[in-house]
Amino acid sequence: MKLYRLLLLIGTLTMSDFASAQTLRLTEGWQVETVNGWIPAQVPSTLMGVLTANGMEPEALTAADYARIDKKQFEKSWRYRTTFHIPSLKKDEHVLLSFDGICYRANVWLNGRLIADKQEMAGPFRQFEFDITKETAKENELTVEVFRAQPGEPSIGFADWNPRPADENMGIFREVRVKVCGNVAISHSAVRSRVNTQTLDEAWLTIATELRNLTDKEVSGSIQGTADGQPFSYPIRLAAGEKCRLTIPTEIHIEHPRLWWCHHMGTPELCDLHLEFVENDKVSDAEDIRFGIREIRSYLTDEGYRAFQLNGKEVLLRGAGWTDEIYLRDTPSTNRLQLEYVRDMNMNTVRLEGFWGNSQNLYDLCDELGLMILVGWSCHWEWEDYLGSPTEEPYGGIISKENIALVAQSFEDQVMWLRRHPSIIAWFVGSDRIPKPELEQCYRQFLSKEDDRDYLISAKGQVSELSGPSGTKMEGPYEYVGPSYWYLPEAPGGAFGFNTETGIGAQLPVKESLQKMLGDQLFPVDRRWDILCTASSSEMNSLKKLNEVIHYRFGDAKDIDEYLYRADMLSAESTKAMFESFRVRRSHTTGIIQWMLNGARPGIYWQLYDYYKQPNAAYYAVKRANAPLQLIYDYHSKAVYAVNETLSPARLQASMRLLKGQRAIQESRQTEVSPAMAVKVFDIDLTGSPAAFLFLQLTDDNGTVIATNDYFLPAEDDTYDWANTNWVHTPITRYASYAMLDNMCDKSCQMTTKKIAEGVYEATVINRSDKVAFMTRLTAKNPQGELLCPAYWSDNYLTLAPGETRTVTCRIPTAPKEVLFSCF
Repeated sequence: MKLYRLLLLIGTLTMSDFASAQTLRLTEGWQVETVNGWIPAQVPSTLMGVLTANGMEPEALTAADYARIDKKQFEKSWRYRTTFHIPSLKKDEHVLLSFDGICYRANVWLNGRLIADKQEMAGPFRQFEFDITKETAKENELTVEVFRAQPGEPSIGFADWNPRPADENMGIFREVRVKVCGNVAISHSAVRSRVNTQTLDEAWLTIATELRNLTDKEVSGSIQGTADGQPFSYPIRLAAGEKCRLTIPTEIHIEHPRLWWCHHMGTPELCDLHLEFVENDKVSDAEDIRFGIREIRSYLTDEGYRAFQLNGKEVLLRGAGWTDEIYLRDTPSTNRLQLEYVRDMNMNTVRLEGFWGNSQNLYDLCDELGLMILVGWSCHWEWEDYLGSPTEEPYGGIISKENIALVAQSFEDQVMWLRRHPSIIAWFVGSDRIPKPELEQCYRQFLSKEDDRDYLISAKGQVSELSGPSGTKMEGPYEYVGPSYWYLPEAPGGAFGFNTETGIGAQLPVKESLQKMLGDQLFPVDRRWDILCTASSSEMNSLKKLNEVIHYRFGDAKDIDEYLYRADMLSAESTKAMFESFRVRRSHTTGIIQWMLNGARPGIYWQLYDYYKQPNAAYYAVKRANAPLQLIYDYHSKAVYAVNETLSPARLQASMRLLKGQRAIQESRQTEVSPAMAVKVFDIDLTGSPAAFLFLQLTDDNGTVIATNDYFLPAEDDTYDWANTNWVHTPITRYASYAMLDNMCDKSCQMTTKKIAEGVYEATVINRSDKVAFMTRLTAKNPQGELLCPAYWSDNYLTLAPGETRTVTCRIPTAPKEVLFSCF
């Protein structure tokens, strides 16, 4: 009893905790009931998140850990509870209780009175708001009983990316808020913008919001405020109990607007909107949001490919697929770290296959960092194995009248919740399939009134009877293909159109992370690794393919270091070529999304950094591939191209150095490349040697290095069996050999470091040998020998020509007094 009273005291919040809009987020002081009593919890959370935080379930999802979890415990309902304090209400004040996301059903009691039951509160992507004025006291106890999803119910899902969460993400996984306001409440405010895309010197803003009359009488007043400093006011009447979605009919004209751009095209400027409802000269409620002035356009090219323009400028989408942590435990700090990684890799887009995030923080950060987002439903509902009920071609599993109504309303709730974010450029209403016409019609009617972004019917090349072709493609691969694949005209996943998800399968973490997952005994690679692959029952559930490629490219590895070195090379060069090919073939490409960006749990498939947030070799390859100005080798035409993803023409000095055995061929020339263009600069002759190294460099008029790039190029090409291509990959019938690499390379580099600013270090790497130093990895560790995270290297996994010296920087935001650097 004493412990319970203490927890209630900790959980009690007063009006001093309320923001200026009189809103309280109920985050701390929660408890969850177990068979052994109540345990502390936070919200947002899932039950597995709560249980792991209390040491009652295993943290890491190794094979042994996952087997130990008792899934039957989640077949029953679980209860959360907390308390909060509300001062005495004044006349005409009301109290609202809001839930942004509960999985999957819930009963809710306030002070012992049922205010909502599980029939009403169902669906994780529904949002609920209750007027609790009459039920509220000064001291309040809130109890929420949650129930997990049943087969056939459209819940949160990870498909085959990883094992299903044991609790099916059951819990209060998004924010809970209490708001005190006057007679009329404001929510879901947003600003739509039009831009003069010819001059970029003017824009027009439209204000939209949602109003709710909390009384049983008509209320008259005005909605007023400022948008980017420009005042507005609009009179309105609300009937008793009316809920009104309002779009103010008069546009606000802005001269010389501060535009929102994705980061490689400009500055992601953000503006402020302040909105009030005023009744009888008294503010009833207010809302403050940040918005961006930008115009996004989606269209089909002459070749039928889905493309985008931002503020009238063509933009090639270059990104990767996001997933939340398996127990939905992402925080503002982990979100920021990951999105800064996306920006550091010079990507401009994040694709969310799902409406991810346990708050709006993920989207706020994309607004701030200038990252575009594609948001929408997961393929989890489109396959019977994952949904748990029959599906129908080509519509997936949302086919019943009840599920169509639920998902249509869920989509409305999600769009209204997120529509203020300029970073969101389109809504995916299908992944592998398309929505049933009855469902799509609901989407169309809603969006035509409340949002100005396009919806995409599918991430796959599908056609809707209502909206026509998707203009996208999802033809794989999802397993290894060589770097030349992406350039070949026969390759279905190659460099044309908008490839919404594709990748090369296994992308192994660094050795230090693998030791956390598997222990120190990492070699030989055995079946213990399989649980770290995908959860697919048919494909990509072992390292069979990677082992095959290593065997035919190099021969079998003799130890774990050699194995990882070879795996890193395969991952880096093919992932780099994937992005580069879409830049070189710019006249035929509109977007490329790596599948995936991150891992929901400890894993070794489809990731550019691992569960512990350590970048892998592919991370730095992608960073190099996406440099705004870059020189790129085309494996098919055997030529080098200059590419430009900025908004300004570039006049640069391009240099190439080709090492063919003991011979070195060098060439340098001026090149000019316009925005969104690729220009041929050099032809590369590989004859006369079994393999070569190609080093490329761009410099400006002052000799400052703008970008570098490098390639290992065997003279022979991979041979593909196009006739046996499937959704996973295209088989390689003859592999180009990399066996000569061991004789061509030397890794005995030397490195010196110095501190140049607080948390910033400069590392100089010297290759004193007469051989190429290939894929030299640089690390920064604390005195205990642990990798520091984050450590932002300007470049890593370096390839240095004989005698070359390279200087890079390393920024460590939380650097200890002593940092240990090494290269190997």
